[in-house]
Amino acid sequence: MAIAVGDKAPDFALKNQHGETVRLSDFRGQKNVVVLFYPFAFTGVCTGELCAVRDNLPQFANDDVQILAVSNDSPFSLRVFAEQEGLEYPLLSDFWPHGEASRAYGVFDEEKGCALRGTFVIDKEGVVRWTIVNGLPDARDLNEYTKALAAL
Repeated sequence: MAIAVGDKAPDFALKNQHGETVRLSDFRGQKNVVVLFYPFAFTGVCTGELCAVRDNLPQFANDDVQILAVSNDSPFSLRVFAEQEGLEYPLLSDFWPHGEASRAYGVFDEEKGCALRGTFVIDKEGVVRWTIVNGLPDARDLNEYTKALAAL
């Protein structure tokens, strides 16, 4: 079961596509964070969702907001994916220990071995303010979490 609105967001330390460690707590007190879990790089729905974020990046990566996209791919795969699709925001690897961050947020599908499409809007104090979890084949509506950010 996914963490809920009002819960303290679990911290994590994950490698990005450049091998740098990114911690959720790095943004505490500074930025609201959108943590976007997705199943795998190079798949149709995931690519569409992440490219939509890319195309609207000023809404998700600015002085007040940081987007962190998390999958169970290796950092090496994420680097190639980011370069291929022109994704300049952090793609974080929840590869090893496999699915640890996804499990902490309650969005890891044990049977499939990957994260569901979970989105968590976290305020500057580290509290979840909005969330949605979609099944593997169901794309998210970018406008929904844009509205959630505007409400902060």
